[in-house]
Amino acid sequence: MLRRLLLQAPTSCRRLSNAYHYSAPSHLPRFFSSSSSSQSPNSSFIEHVDDNANHSTSPPSAAVSVDRSGLYNPPEHSHEPSSDSELVKHLKGIIKFRGGPISIAEYMEEVLTNPKAGFYINRDVFGAEGDFITSPEVSQMFGEMVGVWAMCLWEQMGQPNKVNLVELGPGRGTLMADLLRGASKFKNFTESLQIHMVECSPTLQKLQHSNLKCKDEDNTDDKVNKRSVSTLTGTPVTWHAALEQVPSGLPTIIIAHEFYDALPVHQFQKASRGWCEKMVDVAEDSSFRFVLSPQPTPATLFLMKRCKWAATEEIAKLDHIEVCPKAMELTQTIADRISSDGGGALIIDYGLNGVVSDSLQAIRKHKFVDILDNPGSADLSAYVDFASIRHSAEEASGDVSVHGPMTQSQFLGSLGINFRLDALLQNCTDDQAESLRTGYWRLVGEGEAPFWEGPDEEAPIGMGTRYLAMAIVNKRQGAPVPFQ
Repeated sequence: MLRRLLLQAPTSCRRLSNAYHYSAPSHLPRFFSSSSSSQSPNSSFIEHVDDNANHSTSPPSAAVSVDRSGLYNPPEHSHEPSSDSELVKHLKGIIKFRGGPISIAEYMEEVLTNPKAGFYINRDVFGAEGDFITSPEVSQMFGEMVGVWAMCLWEQMGQPNKVNLVELGPGRGTLMADLLRGASKFKNFTESLQIHMVECSPTLQKLQHSNLKCKDEDNTDDKVNKRSVSTLTGTPVTWHAALEQVPSGLPTIIIAHEFYDALPVHQFQKASRGWCEKMVDVAEDSSFRFVLSPQPTPATLFLMKRCKWAATEEIAKLDHIEVCPKAMELTQTIADRISSDGGGALIIDYGLNGVVSDSLQAIRKHKFVDILDNPGSADLSAYVDFASIRHSAEEASGDVSVHGPMTQSQFLGSLGINFRLDALLQNCTDDQAESLRTGYWRLVGEGEAPFWEGPDEEAPIGMGTRYLAMAIVNKRQGAPVPFQ
């Protein structure tokens, strides 16, 4: 099947959670004690928030004197114009309204998906001119190999006449466009597809519409879920803001490529009083700073759940832990959908097959920057906890099986990317050949490409072992390619 798909494919080259004020419930274990402690030795810029530090009692007297010298006095209101961006003002407004810090998860969600100023909402952030490059932008072969995987799963499902093909966070739509071009000769497959793009950014929706070469249907009563047809294969395409909006009842194939890494994470830091959630507050100079919560927060329940899934010795050696409730919830939604409708999901992202520590990072114009610097101008992402995805899926349904993770290099190699490269090299120019080899190395290689003869700073870096692939499928279909 794999060799037939690769040989018949066209050989042309293309050119998120809330922050809370929270009183510790009495049933929480001492492991999450809310007693005060000194500042963490691991970070000089993290401070503790303690609402009770300045409360004292004094004997009654005729005159009451209150010492306010230890209290923080915010600067007086000024009518001078502020240089803060609208998003910065919005974040400071939330913190002021709440009367205290917000979780990193809420900060991350606002920075990335705020409807007016979120990083992903009003701009094209992908590619060489953007802030980062994803695998589909590196080479057409990535989308083609994902298409091979989808077709193999479709065959295992019994080649249903109709199937939902869902992509979460499709970026520019490059992956889906390459998938359709690569599969265009397999009419039974492409004619069965109902494509659903889960995307919240209007700007990216327009790019996806363009790259899929869509034409809008004139007669539609659905003003919410816009429906178009991709002229690449004559396949209907619909856009949604969330996976829950995708119609159920059909076998479903879900693709989540570099989607989980952008879901908001909660960070916890080990202190003398136990695990404390790391929060974002406003300092006296009006800049953002990290602080540690003085009490257990609602996200502590997810920390306890994650620790339950891990070995004691794994937790003992960590000073920081990241948990992603939205990843757990999304995985449960995916597992429920696959359990009831059949099909499978493919998750490809950078991450670990275990507990993730302090991985949150910010990237602006292909360079790492401070997480709190000029929010909304840089991408925020964190390593994906693939072990947590496995546990979440298995807890959600006994009708699904989880396979992997394996490295992206193993995944693409097993699907036949080497054969695909050879086929493309037979029908391309010298410049295209160099681009193909460079893209191939970035997808499956490790470290700098040994064949590179250009400037060192431009040497292609392999992502083959940094990225992992995992599949969740309905048990009735057996193990998916290439996880057997």
